[in-house]
Amino acid sequence: MTGATNGIGKVTALELARQGYRVLLTSRDTAKGQQVLDEIRVQTGNDALEVYVGDLSSMADVRRIALAVLAEHPTLDVLVNNAGGLIDERRETVDGFEYTFAFNHLAYFLLTNLLLPGLKAAAQERGEARVVSVSSTANNNGRMRWDDLQYTSGYSTWPAYGQSKLMNVLFSNALARRLAGTGVTSNSLHPGLIASGFGSTATGLSKILLTVLKPFMLTVQQGAQNSLYVATSPQIKGISGQYFVKQKPGKPNALAADEGAQERLWKLSEELVEAWSSPVAADHVAPLV
Repeated sequence: MTGATNGIGKVTALELARQGYRVLLTSRDTAKGQQVLDEIRVQTGNDALEVYVGDLSSMADVRRIALAVLAEHPTLDVLVNNAGGLIDERRETVDGFEYTFAFNHLAYFLLTNLLLPGLKAAAQERGEARVVSVSSTANNNGRMRWDDLQYTSGYSTWPAYGQSKLMNVLFSNALARRLAGTGVTSNSLHPGLIASGFGSTATGLSKILLTVLKPFMLTVQQGAQNSLYVATSPQIKGISGQYFVKQKPGKPNALAADEGAQERLWKLSEELVEAWSSPVAADHVAPLV
């Protein structure tokens, strides 16, 4: 599970541990990762916890984490792509990608592709495995800037965020088609408007908007329920290619069902991370336990 050190991600991870799952978390900070691991262990009594440290905006770190996970765990029942960010000013990652695009979309795309062998192995052994991609209702306002996906000009926080959340659903749906018949399902979801650490670095109008909306937001405990449902509920076993809102199929952006748009994004993403299958030493990201 990515993005598990705060907000709905942390609650989701805690509840999965409470249900008895062995939970593998990612964290960009070693101390924070260890702190969250210890908190979950104390609250649940579950010692089957690990944290893999790395920056998911870096494709090299995504590769290292994926290889380290597979080296320790050749079968994976559930992958929850949860990490996401809201960036006020355009900046680039170490790979030269626009941050929102890399962190909110490419990390989902690359990590999932690299972990598919473990997910397929679990599906073959136990009958199913699941990929859960946390999107947002912001996808409904998203527009694909095909001529400039990375906002090299005219960057604006909410349009860039909305586009990235639409990408999550496009990716999830494209993946569902590719995984048909494997036992691995792929679904996306809107967790709700959450009062969490999300957007904590926002400034200007974004900060004002989040402050005004906060009294009307769900708690992180309420927001995590949809993620838990899509990740674990027996009621949706075998269901794939859906977008869930309040534990029911919802309606994302109409473009999300467009296979042409799905494939266009998939091809572009694949080209940008074309080295994802290259050998990378896994021992750089040994898990904290």
